[in-house]
Amino acid sequence: MDIQRLGRRIKAFRKLKGYTQVELATKLDLPIITLGSVERGKQEPSEELLGQIADTLAVTKKELTITDEFSKEE
Repeated sequence: MDIQRLGRRIKAFRKLKGYTQVELATKLDLPIITLGSVERGKQEPSEELLGQIADTLAVTKKELTITDEFSKEE
């Protein structure tokens, strides 16, 4: 997983929902520094945290992790 791309997608969805980093971190009961590190691609979120972020932003984990590459599954 490209964690920098994931971080950019989390940030984009957060902004689409109108949340600041502080607001999202508070909803996730997460230190702001951790959320900032995730959004900058410096820290990979655990599967559990990724699920919590997706739930809070009302998106699926797949929407957060999707890439522009074509799927090799057909």
